[in-house]
Amino acid sequence: MAKALSYIALIFAGLCMLGALGSIFVGMMRAGQGTVEGARRSNQVMWWRVRFQIAAVVLIIVWYFLKNA
Repeated sequence: MAKALSYIALIFAGLCMLGALGSIFVGMMRAGQGTVEGARRSNQVMWWRVRFQIAAVVLIIVWYFLKNA
């Protein structure tokens, strides 16, 4: 059971990494608009990038501990 949960945690960590990568590109496109509204939205998207990265790190730690269980 722990083995299956470790693979699920690893898959979700990979999805979080892809989400972080996608939010980088979206944030750069928003920042390139040159408007105040674009900069505000870019900042919001970059906060989502940070959240995705934190989630990915936590899930990798969970995967590590479940892998050894």
